[in-house]
Amino acid sequence: MVSPELASSMPVAAGALSAVLEIAADGWCQCAQRHPSPNFDARAAGTVIDLLVIHNISLPPGQFGGPFIGQLFCNQLDCDAHPYFDQLRPLRVSAHFVIQRDGQLLQFVSTNDRAWHAGVSSFQGRERCNDFSIGIELEGTDFAPFTALQYQVLASLSAALLRRYPLRDVAGHEHIAPGRKTDPGPFFEWPKFQRDLRAHVESAQLRFPSGVGESQA
Repeated sequence: MVSPELASSMPVAAGALSAVLEIAADGWCQCAQRHPSPNFDARAAGTVIDLLVIHNISLPPGQFGGPFIGQLFCNQLDCDAHPYFDQLRPLRVSAHFVIQRDGQLLQFVSTNDRAWHAGVSSFQGRERCNDFSIGIELEGTDFAPFTALQYQVLASLSAALLRRYPLRDVAGHEHIAPGRKTDPGPFFEWPKFQRDLRAHVESAQLRFPSGVGESQA
């Protein structure tokens, strides 16, 4: 049965979020709508969380606003509800956060834990990026611009994560799984994200993928 929380959620003002986002010691953001996913496990003892990974997702592809992303992450998706969903039956996936088109922020896994968002992946010679990363999904596709509210909340959330964890790098799913993944795609404005982040933190603390930001740290 699909939970009422995933079928219908109360909107949260993105403007208010941008001023108050914080990550608590338990890894949960109190301003996010919390939908705990069973699709996670503990990080290995002593793991340093130093990578932020940006994704995009829409279910069905190219359609926005439905409950299906959250249902997928919580193993509650009715795979008979749309022909595309049939291929998702065996999947057990999650991300730490989803930022919807209207700026609503959803959280599925504590950032202290390991969400299942990256799959087979490698970053700077380190494999299994789920082990040391935090995954943020933007509701969107490779074929359409993201919204101003999404960038606003992404920057605020990233700043909050920087205050809690020793993040050093940010990458797209396409950068850690090249040839297998393409998101967040060509419509994601890396320079805008970098500028918006600088409005929240005094110095550029994150290293951006080569060639996508305003300048490389």
